[in-house]
Amino acid sequence: MDRSAQAPEAPTAERHDAAPAASNGQAATPMRQQHQQKGRRVLGGLVLLLLGATGASLAIGAVDMTLGQVLAILADRVGVSLPWAFERQQALVLTAIRLPRVLLAIGVGGGLAVSGAVMQGLFRNPLADPSLIGVSSGAALAAVVTIVLGTTVLGAWTAWLGAFLLPIAAFAGGVAATVVVYQLATSSGRTSVATMLLAGIAINALAGAGTGLMIFIADDDQLRDLTFWTLGSLGGATWSQLAVVGPCLLGGMLAAPFMARPLNAMLLGEGEALHLGIDTERVKKLVIALAAFVVGAAVAVSGVIGFVGLVVPHLLRLAVGPDHRVLIPGSALLGGALLLGADLLSRTIVAPAELPLGIVTALLGAPFFLWLLLRDRKRGVGYTL
Repeated sequence: MDRSAQAPEAPTAERHDAAPAASNGQAATPMRQQHQQKGRRVLGGLVLLLLGATGASLAIGAVDMTLGQVLAILADRVGVSLPWAFERQQALVLTAIRLPRVLLAIGVGGGLAVSGAVMQGLFRNPLADPSLIGVSSGAALAAVVTIVLGTTVLGAWTAWLGAFLLPIAAFAGGVAATVVVYQLATSSGRTSVATMLLAGIAINALAGAGTGLMIFIADDDQLRDLTFWTLGSLGGATWSQLAVVGPCLLGGMLAAPFMARPLNAMLLGEGEALHLGIDTERVKKLVIALAAFVVGAAVAVSGVIGFVGLVVPHLLRLAVGPDHRVLIPGSALLGGALLLGADLLSRTIVAPAELPLGIVTALLGAPFFLWLLLRDRKRGVGYTL
């Protein structure tokens, strides 16, 4: 009797336990859908922002032209005639100067922002930046050495590679510095993120000392080149440069979204990510390699441009949350639009001169970042490195 009386209770208990689960699932689905819809809206808005920044950058400058003329010139290149008349000078300026510069700005800005997003995910810290692993300072040191010693110690290399020596040296210097930092942080097959940070600080200091030494022995002409290069510029953008670094920047931005799910898991901690089946050591290697590859290529053609890799992911994280499936493509779009806007200001605000791009990004990024810090301090939010 007891067994028969108790038998119906198990299904009843199962029904009671299943009811909250179904309720939670029903509640979670609309929330997930709302989050996905918000992410799509943000990405759609960023696409429009990038298109608007691209149009403005192509049309505005020393040789002004309307958006219709821009479209007519581009269409004429593929054999299509549009009703807007344009002059030959406008066509030459657009196709030979502005278009490669705009495309390079999109690639460099998007690449730096994506690198910042994956680095912040790896370090689990919104203050992380690609420069933490030494890639920017290593590239800067190699470029400075090339400028100062290019006609003497490196004379044979200069004669062989010509104008390509500087970007090749900068790219190699950034990758070499990153490899050193990674090796210092790796022991017994495991990489310590905290040790990587400390090693990056040390390598940055050493590279800064080397750069200072090169500046000390440089002549006046070399100092002018060094000052402008270390502050960043897209003024020398050419189709040949774009053909070399464009695939590197685009490849990095296309590869980064495949790391979104592992980085989402690592936000919970390395131990939790391991329990979820994530190979954390492999993710670290891929993230560091991607950041070194992309930032090295960007610095090689544009010089050192600060704050893009730091501010853009942070701003997007405030808008869409920490989900890297939205954060990474959004960073690529917003980074490209931000650098296009900064470059437009740099070449028009003091025309006919050109303001170094790094100054503009610092003037735009530093106040915003200070506002974030002050806001978070009032809210009691602390940051640790």
